[in-house]
Amino acid sequence: MLVHTVLFWLKEDLDDAQRAAFRKGLESLRGIETVEDLHVGTPAPTPPRPIIDNTYSFGLTVIFRDMAGHDAYQVHGLHKAFLDAFASYWIRVQIYDAI
Repeated sequence: MLVHTVLFWLKEDLDDAQRAAFRKGLESLRGIETVEDLHVGTPAPTPPRPIIDNTYSFGLTVIFRDMAGHDAYQVHGLHKAFLDAFASYWIRVQIYDAI
């Protein structure tokens, strides 16, 4: 199993409709055949602690069976369409992959 976690910091001037479209774009990635599970969320209202970073706008966690599934996802048309449509929305992206 490979867990692919992506954190997005969106531009502050995006309106509610743009943020909703971004979320819908993230959800569209479920359509990629190698995606075993997918979760989209925003920072949880956990009590502040020095080790918690809740400065991001959206978090995406995708589960793949293996590295081959991840690699197929990266070049899939739905993933490329998401990047083309929404890359201009963010100011920072951070990825954490774990096996």
